Amino acid sequence: MSSVKFGYMRVSTFDQNLDRQEQQLKEVGCEQIFYEKVTGTKRDRPELNRMLEFLRPGDTVIVTDLTAFLIQ
Repeated sequence: MSSVKFGYMRVSTFDQNLDRQEQQLKEVGCEQIFYEKVTGTKRDRPELNRMLEFLRPGDTVIVTDLTAFLIQ
């Protein structure tokens, strides 16, 4: 089974735009991209959890900004 590149992106407000992040993830070959528009203080990240369910050994998760994973 071949490995898959997954992308994950998050912005904290609905005013922020995901387009730049999405373009960067596509440029590095992400086959599936998950995104959320939630603040960094929310623990509930349904799309992150959904992505984690897809992961298999050897897969790669790529983010454009590590703060996407942080809960502040």
